[in-house]
Amino acid sequence: MRQRPFALYTAMAFGYAFLYLPILSLIVYSFNESRLVTVWAGFSTRWYGELFRNESLLDAAMNSFVVATTAATFSVTLGTLAGLALSRLGRFRGRTMLSIMTSAPLVMPEVMLGLSSLLLFVSMQQLIGWPDGRGITTITIAHVTLCTSYVTIIVQSRLAQLDESLEEAAMDLGARPWKVFFLVTLPVIAPALIAGWLLAFTLSLDDLVIASFVSGPDSTTLPIEVYSKVRLGLTPEVNALATLIIVFVTAVITLVGWIVHRSKPSRT
Repeated sequence: MRQRPFALYTAMAFGYAFLYLPILSLIVYSFNESRLVTVWAGFSTRWYGELFRNESLLDAAMNSFVVATTAATFSVTLGTLAGLALSRLGRFRGRTMLSIMTSAPLVMPEVMLGLSSLLLFVSMQQLIGWPDGRGITTITIAHVTLCTSYVTIIVQSRLAQLDESLEEAAMDLGARPWKVFFLVTLPVIAPALIAGWLLAFTLSLDDLVIASFVSGPDSTTLPIEVYSKVRLGLTPEVNALATLIIVFVTAVITLVGWIVHRSKPSRT
C-alpha cells in the first residue's frame, strides 16, 4: 500500500486542531469553578445549575430553537418547490425572476436583508395592521427568506443529478405526477432535503444581524442574548449552554448520518 506523505497528515492535524480545539476548550471551561470564562479555578458543574436557573438565557435559547425549527421546515418546503420549478419545468414566464429572487439573499449583506425586512413589516403593519409589532413571527419570516435560497440551491443541484428516466419509467407504468414525486423523486432527494434542513436550522440558530432588526422586546434570540452579555461580561453559563447545544447537534447529525447510511443500498 502506498505510504501517505507526512506533510498530508501534518496539514490534516493542524486543520482539525484549528477547527475543533476552540470547541474543545469551550467544553472544558464550561466545567470551570471561576466566574471568569478565561481563568481556570478548578473543576465544577456549578454553572450548569446556574444555567437552569437563568430564565432569560433559557427563554432566548427556546426562542432560537422554535424559530430555527419553524424556519428550516418552511425553507425546505419552499426551497423544494422552487428547486423543482427551476430544474423540471424548463423555460417558463417568470423563471428568470424566480432564479434571481432565490439567489439574491445568498449575495446580499445581512444588514440589507434585516433592514428591508424591517421596512416591509412596518409598512404592512401600517397598511393592514399585521404583523402587530415585531416578534417570533417576524424573525421566522425573515429567516425563511434567507434560508430558502440555500435550500433551493441544494435541491436544484440534487435534481440536476437525478436520472430523469426513473421518473419517466414510473409515468410510463401509469403513475400520476404527484405519485411519481412522492414515491420516486422524494426518496431519492431525501438526503438533500435533510442537508438543506440542517443547514437552514444552523443559519437561523446562528443569525444575529437579521434578528436584531426584526425582533421585539419579548422575542430575544440566543445570539442577541449572548451578544448583550459579551458587552456586560460573560459567565461560564454561556459555555454550559453551548456545550449542551454541541452535544445535542452532534447527536442529531450522528443519527441523521446513520439513517442516510442505512438507506443506501448495500453493494454485493
